Amino acid sequence: MSPINQVIINKETKNKPIWIMRQAGRYLPEFREIRKQNTDFIKLCLNPNLASEITLQPLKRFELDAAIIFSDILMLPYGLKQKIEFKKNFGPILGDINLNEISKLDEIDFVERIYPVYKAISLVRNNPITKNKSTIGFVGAPWTLLVYMINKQSPKIKLKDDFFKDDFLINRILLILEKFLKIHIKNQIDNGAEIIQIFDSWAGLLDEKHLPNYVYIPTLSLVEYVKSLNIPVICFPRGIKNYNEYCNLVKPDVICIDYEVDPLKISKNIKIPVQGGMDPKILLTEKENLKKEAKRYLDIFKDHPYIFNLGHGILPETDPNMMDYLVKTVKDY
Repeated sequence: MSPINQVIINKETKNKPIWIMRQAGRYLPEFREIRKQNTDFIKLCLNPNLASEITLQPLKRFELDAAIIFSDILMLPYGLKQKIEFKKNFGPILGDINLNEISKLDEIDFVERIYPVYKAISLVRNNPITKNKSTIGFVGAPWTLLVYMINKQSPKIKLKDDFFKDDFLINRILLILEKFLKIHIKNQIDNGAEIIQIFDSWAGLLDEKHLPNYVYIPTLSLVEYVKSLNIPVICFPRGIKNYNEYCNLVKPDVICIDYEVDPLKISKNIKIPVQGGMDPKILLTEKENLKKEAKRYLDIFKDHPYIFNLGHGILPETDPNMMDYLVKTVKDY
């Protein structure tokens, strides 16, 4: 059993495994080389040989405990035939939603459109480098995908004022998302994903009153589905204020915390395994500071099942040497 699975399943507290969100990405020169020659991001995600090669790049450099597949949460709307492009220095731009077309889409069409993602997972899982390491698949949470699909771009700070105006559209999309997210999860697991992480990147945009309908209930349905397949599930509801309530209602196997949360409070109040927390910007400072901050998290969760990670994705301007230093710090703890 991999070190991460030991923490999740056996509630092991002695070892503190490490993987990093966006560990396969822009801070690595070998990734930038591939990206230079492959400017279309979606096509890159749909190239199983390159996607698996990129996934394995950080594992060749650092002693990480997991491979997380190089893909994107927006492969889901792409599979639903919503137009998606990634604009440099801006992020994703999505086309109009054709509810008629999405409603008619069947499972075979959907899987065919994003099948290369599953092929890439299978290549990663069967590579000798991932022996004794976890292979992580992931999806966007229904709420976060809904935001992208209706907003048609990253909401950055807040939702448009009329976001909730079309109740019918919102509820229809949530139902469609639930169906196809389960299909997407199942195919990732069938091809070798041993853990699923659910990213709710925009959970923090919602008022308390909206959380049950848009975050708790839709995510719980996915969590129960993953558990029914005997696979652990990690949830990352970025920006929410009440992690206790989230854990009690959604019941993930692991809760991933962001860097605006007090880790001490989490360690006292939350019983399940915890992942993440450290601010990615710490990696842009100097080694002494990095060591101090990493040690702070390791000390706080010394007697708690804990997976070391950041409180958000690693930043593109991070020096790979700092990442190396961080991994060694965690391993030597």
